Amino acid sequence: MGSMTKIEPLGAVRERVTADLRQEIIAGSLRPGDRLVERELAERFGVSRVPVREAIRALVAEGFVHFETPRRTVVRRLTQNDVKELFELREALEVYAAGLAASRATPQDLAEVQELLDRAAAATEAGDAELITDLNSRLHDRIVAMAGNSLLTEALEPVAGRLRWMTRRNEEWPQLLVEHRELYEAIASGDPDRARAHALTHVRTNYRSTVRHLFGEEASVEEAFGEKTAGEKTFGEKAP
Repeated sequence: MGSMTKIEPLGAVRERVTADLRQEIIAGSLRPGDRLVERELAERFGVSRVPVREAIRALVAEGFVHFETPRRTVVRRLTQNDVKELFELREALEVYAAGLAASRATPQDLAEVQELLDRAAAATEAGDAELITDLNSRLHDRIVAMAGNSLLTEALEPVAGRLRWMTRRNEEWPQLLVEHRELYEAIASGDPDRARAHALTHVRTNYRSTVRHLFGEEASVEEAFGEKTAGEKTFGEKAP
């Protein structure tokens, strides 16, 4: 008797399609302004249009795509203000998390972060962009987890993907590695003030680098964490 084909539950199909599309956007395979067509995506993934439609709605909620019209869905074009607002949130929450982590980290926590740093160093040496992005994101997630505040983790979770999307464009990997090592050492010292100071410097440096890589050398970052930038650029906007 032949084996029966296992049917994948609809929820699992939706999650798989959502994760794959999210990763394509983060990696740049799908670029800002690219259209998402249900029929084409269903054929490409070998699924029905229902999980594709639900995946698109999930990505709209996460801020990766939006409906230009009721019948046209595209990858979102990021503005400088989008970037500024997300980094303001990072400053408020990740700096606070670093201070808590310095007070609460266990030797096991610190060993796990050190392992991530070692792997990030090897990935940086190899120039592996995907692995670097993944490890850097996991390092920040680990620091937030070390803070031991579930509400803090929940507050950052909805924007984690968008932050990864933005910072993926920043390829100043050796500098990021230096900053992450300094942040680790500050947390490992057990001094909350030192940890917060390094986290603040890291967030603001990363903000400037991200704006530069998304919008060009001439993009203004002087209004960072202050007034809204006038005449802001849009990442992915086609030239006239």
